[in-house]
Amino acid sequence: MTTATTPGRHGPLTGVRVVELAGIGPGPFAAMLLADLGADVVQVCRPGGSALSIDPAYDITNRNKRSVVVDLKAPDGPARVLDLAARADILVEGNRPGVAERLGVGPADCHARNPALVYGRMTGWGQDGPLAQRAGHDIAYIAVTGTLGLIGEPGRPPAVPANLLGDYAGGALYLVVGVLAALHHARATGTGQVVDAAIVDGTSHLAAMLHGMTAAGGWQDRRGANLLDGGCPYYGTYETADGGYMAVGALEPQFYDRFLDLLGLPDFADARKDWTRWGDLREAVAARFKSRSRDEWTAVFEGTDACVAPVLSLREAPHHPHLAARGTFTDHDGITQPAPAPRFSATPTAVRTGPARPGTDTAAVARDWDVPDLSKDQELPKGPR
Repeated sequence: MTTATTPGRHGPLTGVRVVELAGIGPGPFAAMLLADLGADVVQVCRPGGSALSIDPAYDITNRNKRSVVVDLKAPDGPARVLDLAARADILVEGNRPGVAERLGVGPADCHARNPALVYGRMTGWGQDGPLAQRAGHDIAYIAVTGTLGLIGEPGRPPAVPANLLGDYAGGALYLVVGVLAALHHARATGTGQVVDAAIVDGTSHLAAMLHGMTAAGGWQDRRGANLLDGGCPYYGTYETADGGYMAVGALEPQFYDRFLDLLGLPDFADARKDWTRWGDLREAVAARFKSRSRDEWTAVFEGTDACVAPVLSLREAPHHPHLAARGTFTDHDGITQPAPAPRFSATPTAVRTGPARPGTDTAAVARDWDVPDLSKDQELPKGPR
């Protein structure tokens, strides 16, 4: 069990060491979450970089980390990573199945040096199965799980939820839960293991309640026909006079009654459970929302339990009074970004450092992790600094 700490680090995972083999998407996000929680995350970048096609200074998923550059195809490259793995608690990688093994840094190689290591593997299709070696992205993974087909209006193509549902919710968050659970086991037994986090598994798992409702006859297996998928007129979004949108979630009777009262539609008090009137209710609600601007409707519903809120953009969200009061967003090095979550009473977290630049922490990591060979003959990649 690793107990070393780095001065100035805070959070419940202070003292936990993580090696991240750099990639894109859910792997870096998962490692960012571990770093936000206080872990000393060392991202191993390949020469030339492997991040998003943006200036590394803006890649927030690399905040709170440190970076080294290792050429795994060089003769001594795998040995440098194994030296780190020998001193780590967790390793995270997101290559196709078999790639890490071919590079000499697979689970067997790492466990030979560190039997207690938790080896987290992040993929879309998983480590086995007919599609395991197939290329893919978030949209394809969530498509086959049935979750993409849930989203959108009936009679229109499914709406694409950015890469939040697959990459991050069904992928990265499940990887973090998995490696932390395995770390608990490793510290109790001294035995590490491999965590196979597949986006298709995690995204399917997210829909557990809906599978139960479908089996019970309480959910129709089609878009826009159910209580929580936009099929219900008092759970959805409506356009306002200025082209904005309001989100409505007035499910319970008392919230529904308040919603109708503020909207000025008392004639629909009995329509909540009468689905034959839902079409008329939807039209009436839509017409009312189109009569005023988003800000005007926000003021109408402010401070009420009608469960109505404005739909804000990414740039608007940090300025919402509630989010501003809680400090849900923070500014660091001129970048407005979400603050670490969740929150801890005894071990508070923070954005301690901006996005790690490839290779800039090699000497410090070599010293702190006692891996002197790490800094030998390592050249920084060319590109934006």
